[in-house]
This record gives sequence, C-alpha cells and structure tokens, in this order.
Amino acid sequence: MTSTYVNWGQAKVKLTWREAIQLPEYDLITSVHGLCFYKGKLLLVNLNHRGWDIPGGHIEQDETPEQCFKREAMEEGYVEGECVLLGHVIVDHSENSQWDESSPYPKLGYQVYYRMNIKNMHDFEGKFESAERILIDPIRVSDYFKGWHEVLALVVKCALKEG
Repeated sequence: MTSTYVNWGQAKVKLTWREAIQLPEYDLITSVHGLCFYKGKLLLVNLNHRGWDIPGGHIEQDETPEQCFKREAMEEGYVEGECVLLGHVIVDHSENSQWDESSPYPKLGYQVYYRMNIKNMHDFEGKFESAERILIDPIRVSDYFKGWHEVLALVVKCALKEG
C-alpha cells in the first residue's frame, strides 16, 4: 500500500490506496469515483466548482456505490458503461488537527473507485455540475488534474491494468 499526505484546506489528511475486490464498510464510504475509458482515452469533466476531474460524488439514499458512480458518470460526463471495482482510498484524519466529532466526515473513511468501459457516449448537455468533457491520453491526466498526487497515480495504474 502507498500513502501520501495532502492538504485539504487547513487540514493535513493521509490518503492510502488499497486495491480491493470487496467494498469497505458502507457507512464509512464518503464518496465514489471512477475512471471512464473510451477507445483507450480517459474521460475528464470540467466541474464548475473544482476544475478538471474524474466523475464522482456522494451516495444518495438507497443507492449502492456502483449505482452512485454510474449516476455521477451520466450526470457529469453523459456516459454509460460497465463497471469494475478497483479499490478504495483510505482517508485518515487521525493527524488532522482540524478534525473533531462534529466534522462532516468520519475520522477514517473511504473513497471507492471504479473503472468504466464506456458503451454509450451521449451528447454533452452541461445541465449538472460540469461545463465540458474531454477525452485524453491517460498518461497525461496529471497535466489536467489540480492536486494530483501519487495515490491517484496508483488508481490510474490499477484502472489501466484492468483494461
């Protein structure tokens, strides 16, 4: 497992990638994301509130993590396809001096990641959180992704291996 520290606002958070064939504890999943591929290219969406990113978001009531990712991929990138679970990032706030019991996220939570092979690429409408989408060579993702770090590089490597 590889870990790195990132600064989220004023907080220092430890992130650790773990390939997995099973989901972590459902109640501790804080978000679901995925890498969507079409003809060897990686889909990025330009999100209104954070720039270029991969599709993802929070689980809604009565939604599985895979259903969440498929919904987010459609809302943000206007794509549909088949998914495979890659693993999860362990988000550890143990060394975060800003974290307390009233924080919106658990001290130890999980960001789940999938790979999607795009089967349907719909016309882009930009009705939700994203302003545009692009398909890029996956080795160039760090050129677009604000806040790129080595744990995300491992997620991409895992996704490419699954392809």
